[in-house]
Amino acid sequence: MSMRVDTGVHAGVYSPHLLVHALNRDLDRAVVVFDGGGTVRAGELRDLVSTFIQALESMGVRPGTRVGLLAKNRPEVVFVMTALRIMAACTVPLHPMGSLDDLDYIVGDAQIEVLLFDPDHLQRMATELQARRGGIRHLLALGPSQVGTDLAGLAAGFAPGPLRAPDVDGEHLSRISYSGGTTGLPKGVMLTERSQLATASILMQEWEWPVQIRHLVCAPLSHSGASVLTPVLMKGGSLVVLPGFEPVAVMQAIEKHRITSTLVVPTMIYALLDHPRFGEFDLSSLETVFYGASSISPPRLREAIERMGPVFFQFYGQSEAPMSVTVLRRAEHDPTDLRRLASCGRPVPWVHAELLDDAGQPVADGEPGEICVRGPLVAAGYLNKPEQTTEAFAGGWLHTGDVAVRDPDGWWRIVDRKKDMIVTGGFNVYPREVEDVIATHPAVAAVAVIGVPDEHWGEAVKAVVVRRAGAAVAAEALIALVRDKKGPVQAPKSVDFVDAIPLTGLGKPDKKTLRKRFT
Repeated sequence: MSMRVDTGVHAGVYSPHLLVHALNRDLDRAVVVFDGGGTVRAGELRDLVSTFIQALESMGVRPGTRVGLLAKNRPEVVFVMTALRIMAACTVPLHPMGSLDDLDYIVGDAQIEVLLFDPDHLQRMATELQARRGGIRHLLALGPSQVGTDLAGLAAGFAPGPLRAPDVDGEHLSRISYSGGTTGLPKGVMLTERSQLATASILMQEWEWPVQIRHLVCAPLSHSGASVLTPVLMKGGSLVVLPGFEPVAVMQAIEKHRITSTLVVPTMIYALLDHPRFGEFDLSSLETVFYGASSISPPRLREAIERMGPVFFQFYGQSEAPMSVTVLRRAEHDPTDLRRLASCGRPVPWVHAELLDDAGQPVADGEPGEICVRGPLVAAGYLNKPEQTTEAFAGGWLHTGDVAVRDPDGWWRIVDRKKDMIVTGGFNVYPREVEDVIATHPAVAAVAVIGVPDEHWGEAVKAVVVRRAGAAVAAEALIALVRDKKGPVQAPKSVDFVDAIPLTGLGKPDKKTLRKRFT
């Protein structure tokens, strides 16, 4: 998707313009604090971003250039992501825990031209990806490296200059976020400047931010961790960045920095509550804990409210409609009502959201319907997958695949998914991808993968396997096989061996029956 310039009297204002505005005011305020040491003020971040932009431009990066980012949390990620957003490059996040085969597919599908990588942890992966894909013109390391170009070192050679956002059209492709696909291959969700602006606007207007924002980032910056960057900077707040999530480190940081907000997935909440040192730390500064990305156990949410206070704010969305289609505000969390705690809230007013039946008609209160969304928040479709885009956008709506019911007061509660996607620990796992790996084992005759309820993970991946006659294979071997090929997130938590997998009338594996058997 090429950039279309709009310089007329009605030229749009988008996220690059917002970031430039935020970094050019109150220059002495702290905007980024690294828990390992170091504070960056607005003026310093502005100047660092300017030098990174110049360094990227010297390597051929322009508005729309496809740039892959493969890194764990480190200071340079903040600088380079802000630079890429302001210069309107197209960022393609690559999960640092992803397998080589999956990342290789994404690099090829997205036609990544420049690969930014973490030299301390992912140098070998970056090198192998470039060896496989001739389309990667430059490897840019976020620090000293044995391969590629040290982008941080290159940036240090430029003098800071004024930040200027390019004029772009709302349909300019800003980001490609990859999710799994029912075909077994990840799907590239195309997010435009329009959808990115809508996401930031909803976060600024609908999320319940503290008056003084000291926001803890413990999720990957390349993914959900950076989603709050624009709203936090626009609201004059600061980010405190951890290398990752570790319960004690998170609680120590909350106490040390007097953190007022953070963003987590439910399994992180469980890990905090279950840690034996939970009571040792002063978490009273927390005003808002934003949580989402997977369903949460209502009894565990009630426990969290009882032990941490009425600080929880839920958001529901998906890659195709990022972050906030519905929200459940802090005061709407009623710990005496488990049904309310099972709700995903109510739709925000900045999207059109309906519960529709298979004919595309609204359902009555109490009747299940698919969550369907339209409006500026919705992505432009799936990269290189026109048929799947047409299917997802049938009837002029984004069909999320999530089924919910609405009560007479307007509260929505997700009850099922049309597709078989498993959400475990805040990550999406598609059964077909796991099944395809397990099926490669010579002892496996048939396999079906389902999600089963799990108190810790929300859902756990379970493989149901039929062995070949006379063959033997241990559950641990199949789990290790998937972990090696797909990574730890997609590896089953359990494997059950059966004589036969039940089939539907059409001869397909009957996963509904399997779920009833194993839940």
